[in-house]
Amino acid sequence: MEQIELKDIDRIIEMAWEDRTPFEAIKIQFNLSEADVIHLMRAELKRSSFNLWRKRVNSGVSQKHSLKRNAEISRFKCSRQNDISMNKISKR
Repeated sequence: MEQIELKDIDRIIEMAWEDRTPFEAIKIQFNLSEADVIHLMRAELKRSSFNLWRKRVNSGVSQKHSLKRNAEISRFKCSRQNDISMNKISKR
């Protein structure tokens, strides 16, 4: 895993907590695999927060794995979210 800027770490954590954002979206935007995201979350979160996150990701409530997603969900971002440009999220 390469060096990641602090603002990018914050965004990755935010995306990892979002139920509808799959790991594939994080891979596309930040070039981090699921294992890299897990490693980053383990390093950045308190132990109890990390445990809650892992429990949620594996519970079935989360849509983090695109293969487990409902087929009706065809996008990985909110319809109100600005488009991704230049591999970064546009600010409002």
